[in-house]
Amino acid sequence: MTGTLLNAGAIIVGGGLGLLLGSRLSAKLKQTIVAGLGLFTLVYGITMFFKTQNSLIVLGSLVIGTILGEWMRIEEGLAVLGQKLEKTFNHADESEEKERFIKGFLTASLIFCVGPMAILGSIENGLTGSFNTLAVKSILDGFTAMAFASTLGVGVLFSAVLVFLYQGGITLLAGQVQNVTTTAMMNELTAVGGVILVGIAVSSLLEIKKIRTASFLPSLLMAPVIVFIISLFG
Repeated sequence: MTGTLLNAGAIIVGGGLGLLLGSRLSAKLKQTIVAGLGLFTLVYGITMFFKTQNSLIVLGSLVIGTILGEWMRIEEGLAVLGQKLEKTFNHADESEEKERFIKGFLTASLIFCVGPMAILGSIENGLTGSFNTLAVKSILDGFTAMAFASTLGVGVLFSAVLVFLYQGGITLLAGQVQNVTTTAMMNELTAVGGVILVGIAVSSLLEIKKIRTASFLPSLLMAPVIVFIISLFG
């Protein structure tokens, strides 16, 4: 759990510095920073997709996972969590500020949790005790949180809560998945994560089209499941 604590702490520290920096930035500069982050997230997601060895597995994972995500109402659940955090810690009076808080929380949470380093690093930490991968991720997330918090506000800091629960859960479960996880599973999971990142870039950062990206999250679980099922008949 050491690596997860380090990662959550880096997000809080980086986000805090971003809040201090954000008050000194003009609105136009903030918009440009978000656009730059959006373009980076878009390109990074595309490179992750190229890890796939079978694009049909990615497609199937997204279709099944999205159906499950909508049935589980994940998007609404995260939004409600963001609203509760906003009411408890932010006390904003204007609806625009409340929406900004929730947007910052949702966007940062998805970006920090979807990447392959979150999963691979947490598994490594759980199996070997090493947190080298999560240490690198912590540095990257710290700078990313700084950039996001400067434009999207204090909601970004609270993404550390989901990062801690998500990565901590994977670390604790790592011993159980050790014997069944394969390279093919991780490649397809990474590819699905790439598609989700592209969705985040298009929806939340570049604001080209609203996409319920949180509903895609079960797709990350479906990818290794589909690979496992195919291997039984291979």
